[in-house]
Amino acid sequence: MKIGLIIYGSLETISGGFLYDRLLVKHLRSRGDRVEVVSLPWPPYGRGLLDNFSPAFRQRLEGLDCEVLLQDELIHPSFFRLNRWLRRKLKCPIIAIVHHLRASEAHPPWPKRLYRWVEGRYLHAVDGLICVSRATKGDVEKLAGNGLPLVVAPPGGDRLPRSVSQKQIAARTLAPGPLEIIFIANLIPRKELHTLLTALAALPRAGWRLTVAGSLTMDAPYVEAIRRQVEHAGLTPRVDLLGTLGSNDLAALLARSHLLAVPSSYEGFGIVYLEGMGFGLPAIASSAGGAKEIITHGLDGFLVEPGDTAALARHLGDLLTDRGLLLRMSLAAQANFARRPTWEESLSSIHGFLHNFKA
Repeated sequence: MKIGLIIYGSLETISGGFLYDRLLVKHLRSRGDRVEVVSLPWPPYGRGLLDNFSPAFRQRLEGLDCEVLLQDELIHPSFFRLNRWLRRKLKCPIIAIVHHLRASEAHPPWPKRLYRWVEGRYLHAVDGLICVSRATKGDVEKLAGNGLPLVVAPPGGDRLPRSVSQKQIAARTLAPGPLEIIFIANLIPRKELHTLLTALAALPRAGWRLTVAGSLTMDAPYVEAIRRQVEHAGLTPRVDLLGTLGSNDLAALLARSHLLAVPSSYEGFGIVYLEGMGFGLPAIASSAGGAKEIITHGLDGFLVEPGDTAALARHLGDLLTDRGLLLRMSLAAQANFARRPTWEESLSSIHGFLHNFKA
C-alpha cells in the first residue's frame, strides 16, 4: 500500500509524538508498505491558518500519490480547510494521528476558543482517526462527535534496553543515599518542571537529587527561567540539567534512579511514564489527560492536579522518607509494565486498521 504522512518539522524531532510517528513509519515499511513522509516547515499558529488559502502551499502537495494519507494532527492549522481540496485531489481517505488536542492544553480563554474551533473544523475534514489513548479519543469525540472510524493504539514502552531484576530494584531502593528523581521531557512550560522544582524546594535538601533529561533548546526563555529558579532557590548542587540523551544513556539513567516525576499540565498519553515503569520506577504525573490510563494512584505512582505543588511535595516527601513504600511501588510499577501492549502489538493494530479501512 502507498501511504503518505504529513508532519511539521522533522520526523527525527525528540518528543513522544514524533517517536510514535517514527516507529509507525518504520513498522509500516517493515510490513511492505511504501511510506512517503512530507515534512513541512513548522509555522507560527496564525501563519499556519493562512496556508489553507495559499496557492503556493498547495503546490508543495502536488506530487502526493497515495492510497491512504496520514497526518499528524499537529498540522491541523494548515489543513483545517485545505483537507477538503486534498481529499478531492487524492481520492483517498485522510486519517489523523492524534496524540493530544491543542485545545485540551491550558490556554487563556480566547486562544482556547480559537483552537477548539480550528481543531473541530479539522477533525470534521478527515475520514478516520488514530488515537494514542482513551483520553485522547474522549477529547476528540467531545469536540467533533463520534462518527468517524478510529483505532486506539497506545504507545509501547519497550524500545529501550532493559535488564533490571526485582533483586536489583530492591538493592537500588534500599541502599543509603538521596532519593534519585528523574524528569524526562523537553523543557517547555507544559511539562511543568518549574512546578516540580517548587515542590522539591520545600523538602530537605540532603534527601533528594534531581536529574533532568530533555531538550534545552526548544524554548530558550523557559530554560533560562528554570536556571534562574534553580539558582535563586539554592538548588544548584541538587539539580543536573543534562539535555537530550540517546537511548543507551537514557536507559542507564533510568536503571540507577528511584522515581520518575513529570507533572505535566496535560499529556495525551505519556510514553515516558511507561518506559520508566519498565525499570521499576513509580511515576508522578498529572491527573489531566492520559497518564491515568497508565498509573494507578497510590499503587505504582501518584496523580496530582496540574500545578498542585502541595500535593506534589507531599507525595515526594512520602517516598523520600519511606523506602518500604518506594520498594512496593517500584515492584508494582514493573508488574504494571509487564502487562502493557508492546510497540509491535499497537503498531500492528494500526497496520490492520489502515489496510481494512472503510470510511
